[in-house]
Amino acid sequence: MSTVEAENPAEEEFDLDADDARRQVEETLASLEADLVGLAAVKDRVREIAALLLVDRARQQLGLSSSRPTLHMSFTGGPGTGKTTVAQRMAQILHAMGYIRTPRVHTVTRDDLVGQFIGHTAPKTKEAIARAAGGVLFIDEAYYLYRPENERDYGQEVIEILLQEMESERDSMVVIFAGYEDRMDTFFSANPGLSSRVPHHISFDDYTHQELVRIADLMVERENFRFAPAARAAFSDYLELRMRQPRFSNARSVRNAVERCRLRQAKRLVELHQPLTRDDLVTLAEGDVRGSSLFRAAPDRTPDADDPIDQNDQNDELDKGATQ
Repeated sequence: MSTVEAENPAEEEFDLDADDARRQVEETLASLEADLVGLAAVKDRVREIAALLLVDRARQQLGLSSSRPTLHMSFTGGPGTGKTTVAQRMAQILHAMGYIRTPRVHTVTRDDLVGQFIGHTAPKTKEAIARAAGGVLFIDEAYYLYRPENERDYGQEVIEILLQEMESERDSMVVIFAGYEDRMDTFFSANPGLSSRVPHHISFDDYTHQELVRIADLMVERENFRFAPAARAAFSDYLELRMRQPRFSNARSVRNAVERCRLRQAKRLVELHQPLTRDDLVTLAEGDVRGSSLFRAAPDRTPDADDPIDQNDQNDELDKGATQ
């Protein structure tokens, strides 16, 4: 008998494949894969974090002591690139493995944290933290907390409170900061204490034209619609135009464009003044797409601001509820 065998006659094992938490994690990762087109690097990073937590869980089960992983994160990228969806899936993963008590994500912006007068900021910030307790606090456009040009700005007070809470509540709450990459880099470089508490930085790239067409297909299918072949080709043309316009917002712009196609379809069907078939109700026709003012505008100019449809085409990123 070898020395190793003598010292470990019945070495303990932990079967990750048989762990119920792993099953829940795999289901969540599969849901993430199904819900989000592209984002391969983001999905790989989420899987890495999930693997880290699964192995940490195995170590705990076998009595191997180690410090709890720091789970605060930074999500950087443009609007409509899936940051909110990934935050929700991350909360489900953390909850499945017991790192947070609830899979809830509480989303806030500067207005939810910063007060308008002395003594107002701390209560607002602590209220937001209390609402997120046991789950995930998602701070969107976090860089607006840092305004160095205004010495009297109360955003710095929020940052100081967050620094304390991220350390003292690290076992019960995870904070995710989100925003444009360049502005977030400035935000973290100006707050080294905050940066040191955020080990996981995940970058969300803008979608390609092909990915956006696929996103449109999924959105239409989930709402029990379908593009007629000519309509799908027209929507692809629409995206090429829209991607060159100001304030394009990736999947958010796609969702809003699909909604406007549905509006045009509804108007067209009502004006037929005849019984409607199931096919009529589910099909988006080419005209429902090409009714967009982007097709009426010259290639070298922005649509007229006083045209209501043009205004929608230019400002669809204002619909904060329509995210992927």
